[in-house]
Amino acid sequence: MKNAITDVSGIKVGQESDFQGFTGCTVILCESGATGGIDIRGTASGTRQVDSLNPLHLVPYVHAVCIAGGSAYGLDASSGVMQFLEEKGIGLEFFVGKVPIVPSANLFDLFFGDAKARPHKEMGYRACQKATDGKVEEGSVGAGTGATVGKVFTVRQAMKGGVGTASEKLHGGVVVGALVVVNSYGDVIDSKTGKILAGARKSPDSREFAETRLVFREGREREASPGQSTTIGVIATDAALTKTEATKVAQMAQDGIARAISPSHTIFDGDVTFALSLGDKRAQLTTIGLVAAELLAEAIIRGVKSAEGFGKIPAWKDR
Repeated sequence: MKNAITDVSGIKVGQESDFQGFTGCTVILCESGATGGIDIRGTASGTRQVDSLNPLHLVPYVHAVCIAGGSAYGLDASSGVMQFLEEKGIGLEFFVGKVPIVPSANLFDLFFGDAKARPHKEMGYRACQKATDGKVEEGSVGAGTGATVGKVFTVRQAMKGGVGTASEKLHGGVVVGALVVVNSYGDVIDSKTGKILAGARKSPDSREFAETRLVFREGREREASPGQSTTIGVIATDAALTKTEATKVAQMAQDGIARAISPSHTIFDGDVTFALSLGDKRAQLTTIGLVAAELLAEAIIRGVKSAEGFGKIPAWKDR
């Protein structure tokens, strides 16, 4: 196993990065169709076509998930994903043709790089062309190119976030995988030691952590506004799940964000977790959900430890 979401059969990941404007997109392809679910905990999420994941919605399957930087502008990248899938004859069948179903979410990275550099349709298409079921590149790539963490004193005193992934094979052979893009308002915590790995610093020149939760508890002044942070996760499994069950897995997986980020699910974050079910294997729903949460926490830590600061702000590697 590769310890990546691509260990789930039928999942491919493609990423496109703009290292001039510092933004990008990450696409999770499930071309044969996947039963999906979603859980949104953030107050500032930006999404497209996520209604299709509602258990009451007519659409039974999705064909990809697109995660993009660029704030709401970046949702345009999912049009390129749709074009790619349409050209391959993949989508929901209608009399006039096939319509690919691509739930998408965006993150705010406009303060890190060029605010006018945003993922677009062509970037989404190129990410699909690069998609593979092999090793997934982690760190400051794809949608994680401009991701940052610990923004209680804005990006000036933040550290670098990024893309992380992890997977596990359960007893009985079911595989669960996770991928996450970490762009959090809060600090990233080692859930085993409780120590901060990356987060808000006491000053732009300091490597000492301010500890975001204490900033709030002590009533210190801070600079922030809603909509500038988000952690977006995708869980995939080859266990057979209904849309309702996939939604429950997405809900349980959010615990991984709470374990690895403090504070999490704030009014400044747009946290979203998707769940995808491919295959016909059987496993207890609760087992899948608890493993999903553990993997999401692991992926968050991996994403931060793999990140690059590009000489703009510190990364974990620069400690």
